[in-house]
Amino acid sequence: MIRILSLLSGLAMLAACGETSLNEAPEDLGAFHARVTHVYTEKALQWPLSRDAEHSEWTAPIENALNARLRRYDGAQEYDVAVTLEGFMLAPPGVPVLFSPKSAVVVNVFVYDVAEERFLAKKHQMEIFESTTGESALLGSGHARTKEEQIQGLAINIADKVEEWMAEQHKESGWFAPRLAGEAADRPAPDSTDG
Repeated sequence: MIRILSLLSGLAMLAACGETSLNEAPEDLGAFHARVTHVYTEKALQWPLSRDAEHSEWTAPIENALNARLRRYDGAQEYDVAVTLEGFMLAPPGVPVLFSPKSAVVVNVFVYDVAEERFLAKKHQMEIFESTTGESALLGSGHARTKEEQIQGLAINIADKVEEWMAEQHKESGWFAPRLAGEAADRPAPDSTDG
């Protein structure tokens, strides 16, 4: 029993090291500049077992986290980014270790190129889980965190995953690459659907 508890404690300490923070180092987003960020939460589904939460409780935390991450880029090209909250599960108190579910959300992400008047991504879906701390690994998120703390943590993770995904698209697909004057008008419109 002592060995099992020691192992769980060690795993909890490792998990705590991976918690996402709002002020992590910027990614490479090329010439990206956020013209507008939109957050929509009105149609989100609350999944079974979730703690109760009003749609309005999600909006400001996600907006604040998204703006903190995306508005620090001052590139020369404007883009609109929208995130829609599709569903959520805020982990309730459970039996520590044996039943300690993690909170999770599903979001859709839209990225619009203002100059080219086209979507780079239209309805790209992402499933995002809350970070695990040492306390929540042992006790469960529902015991270790309030509903507000769970929402705030998930909001930060949403912004983090969106930013990382956009950086991957910049690297792999050339999103946000600097353009010469007049280049946007000459470029053929690609397929605008994603996911």
